[in-house]
Amino acid sequence: MKRLVLVASHLVALALGFALGIYALPILIAPQAPSAGDIASIMGPTLWRTEFRRNLKDSDTLHWGEGAVSVGPRSISFIGKLAPGPDYKLYLSPEFVETKADFMRLKARMQRIGDVKTFENFLVLVPEGTDPAGFNTVIVWCESFGQFITAAKYK
Repeated sequence: MKRLVLVASHLVALALGFALGIYALPILIAPQAPSAGDIASIMGPTLWRTEFRRNLKDSDTLHWGEGAVSVGPRSISFIGKLAPGPDYKLYLSPEFVETKADFMRLKARMQRIGDVKTFENFLVLVPEGTDPAGFNTVIVWCESFGQFITAAKYK
């Protein structure tokens, strides 16, 4: 019985350590976030402004975003905070989504813009040939875990 309790406690400690590692690693390896001033000097023209909010259907304590989003023809910027996590991607969607199911349903019609590597402020360049005017929603998605983080409708 003692041996069973000992093995079980070690397995629980191992699982907890693994989970904390998955959560902490992206924070530890994240590059320095750009300042609001840096973003303003690089952003270029802004066509639309919107906000990420915490109270979306599939946002929760571990998956959320909160702050101001600016969408321009050449870049998309964010001044605020995102819940830390691995492998975040920025997408543009032709329809507003706030759930994983909606994201998966529309993914084929979305445009992946690029990687989000910081959890406080970001600036992502819009790929050549992509017109944000053809979409209306910006989304942060965790590619590794298939997890909805946040979204905002900009037009």
